[in-house]
Amino acid sequence: MGSMDAKIQKILLTIFFFFLAGLFEIGGGYLIWLWLREDMGFILGVIGGFILFLYGIVPNSSAITFS
Repeated sequence: MGSMDAKIQKILLTIFFFFLAGLFEIGGGYLIWLWLREDMGFILGVIGGFILFLYGIVPNSSAITFS
């Protein structure tokens, strides 16, 4: 059973990272959109850029390999 539990844990962790990456992508893009289109503060653009930076890192934390 230990092997099956490890596989399930790996799948759940991968799904979590998938949704987290999607949240970062949408959230960071939205903050930049607010800054550029709605003339909100520059700080929103900076925060959005940082969140998009995190979006680039999160998928690399996934436990799944494609080999």
